[in-house]
Amino acid sequence: MHTIIERVTQDIVARSTKRRQAYLARMQAQADKGISRGNLSCSNLAHAVAPFAASEKQSLLDTQRANIGIVTAYNDMLSAHQPYQHYPEQIRQLLFAHGHSAQVAGGVPAMCDGITQGQDGMELSLFSRDLIAMATALSLSHNTFDGTLLLGICDKIAPGQLIGALSFGHLPTAFVPSGPMGTGVSNSEKARVRQEFAAGRTGKTELLNMECGAYHSAGTCTFYGTANTNQLVFEAMGLMLPGSAFVPPNSELRQKLTDKISLHLTTITRQGAQYRPLSQVMDENAIVNGLVALLASGGSTNHTLHLLAVAQAAGFTVTWEDIDALSDAVPLIVNIYPNGPDDINEFQASGGVPAFLTRLHELDLLHMDATPMYGTMHDYLNIPSLDTHGELVYTPAKVPDTSVVIARSATPFSTNGGIKVMHGNLGKGIMKVSALAPENKIVRAPVRVFATQEEVQTAFERGELNRDVVVVLRFNGPAMNGMPELHKLMPILGKLMSDGLKVALVTDGRLSGASGKVPAVIHVTPEAKTGGAIAKIQDEDDVELNGETGELQVFADLDNRPCAPTPELSYHEGLGRELFQMFRNQVSSADTGASVFFQGGDE
Repeated sequence: MHTIIERVTQDIVARSTKRRQAYLARMQAQADKGISRGNLSCSNLAHAVAPFAASEKQSLLDTQRANIGIVTAYNDMLSAHQPYQHYPEQIRQLLFAHGHSAQVAGGVPAMCDGITQGQDGMELSLFSRDLIAMATALSLSHNTFDGTLLLGICDKIAPGQLIGALSFGHLPTAFVPSGPMGTGVSNSEKARVRQEFAAGRTGKTELLNMECGAYHSAGTCTFYGTANTNQLVFEAMGLMLPGSAFVPPNSELRQKLTDKISLHLTTITRQGAQYRPLSQVMDENAIVNGLVALLASGGSTNHTLHLLAVAQAAGFTVTWEDIDALSDAVPLIVNIYPNGPDDINEFQASGGVPAFLTRLHELDLLHMDATPMYGTMHDYLNIPSLDTHGELVYTPAKVPDTSVVIARSATPFSTNGGIKVMHGNLGKGIMKVSALAPENKIVRAPVRVFATQEEVQTAFERGELNRDVVVVLRFNGPAMNGMPELHKLMPILGKLMSDGLKVALVTDGRLSGASGKVPAVIHVTPEAKTGGAIAKIQDEDDVELNGETGELQVFADLDNRPCAPTPELSYHEGLGRELFQMFRNQVSSADTGASVFFQGGDE
């Protein structure tokens, strides 16, 4: 084990002692109550089994047989979640045939950042994670289940389901993926058309045709954004079957994997031979493996929020400083868009997550003694396929010699991880460096300050940004407006960069998980709404962001400056935003996970 990996792991354990002990004690107390259905009254049980046929009721009422709760994020607007429509019936039929049972415990909301980007609804996106956690807990609160299958993939949905399931950590739990859509329009062509549209050189019809060609069928979007980062990281943490993250939807292999995970879960319930609850799987080793996988793959910066919140739900305190320390030890060994030209399907063709984990294992960067929900971590170095009889088999993963998306262990794409923690007199922030050209990792330029994306767009259209510039977009943090993704900025800033200008972004808001070509320090904390230094910066101040050293500096005396007044904007009304004021009042800072449940520190 690499010494830095070991040290960071021990640091997490040491600072989390009280919180982790309290969490495990709570889970043990729930487990000690025994099989949950055995504690229900006859009336309770009758309600729980009422809609089932007589033969199925016998399985549900028999506490020696496992009853699996399904928490589904199905809807037919999200391409990644549309395949989940028929999963519950497939799982139910399979388990009833094997003497067990399954029920849909509940559904959780599932919003798509791709649909809400640049729209008012995006201001609810981050908060949806914690709402989904609550909905997951509410779904499981009927307390009739012996294990949990989570049907969820995308940005805030899967982390939210995991946070909620961790409140029921005495139950074995697994994610059931659905897989990515096929490759459509190339990523370079997408970027070209979007920039041409931003510059006014192409029309909406051409843009819409391109977008519909890129997002064209069921499955996750093919770029390496937050949804696919969820899948890669959660597989590395042992929360799903080995090699299952990126198998295409509706394929025979995908159906076999769904069957296998469903049956496997019954073997690790209290009724099975190898009880393995989620609280045991989600230990410090799994969390650090997830952080290593995030960095080594150049994954979404959104996980600098989500993994901190997930860790807290499991009783651990993880910090941005942990991520920064790991980044010094973890090389970048994956090259998927936006870090490179190829997409997630090419990654899967190169061996997928098992090949990726094999590389990390060769570099001594994984806790191979972690306890995944299936087998051991060595099983996660194998890739699934179907034999000539259509049966599921696993074989050791091997990266093809021709692969351009998974690096050979001796020649990483970068010696450092894909995410850098930035520090300086503007506060702390996150910078995704994996997709940056070397000449764009350091930018120093005068500032233009804005409060909304629309203000930036107007300045761009007027030609006011046709110079070297650091765009500062503030009052977009979690306490202000829920930290929406600033999707409108990327075509604008990308166009300025393509014109040869030195351009960067500094913001207390978020960017899309697929962003990264534009040098940007995001999630800046303290945010402007709570009096952070970013609220004191002014037009024409000189700012430098250095993605090599991690420095974020404004060359001005901020000590005697007042904070800019909070702008009078209609962030809190319309499209349901008025219902989320309690979230804005309660949310923690970005560097503690931007959570309404946890405030950071050992408790």
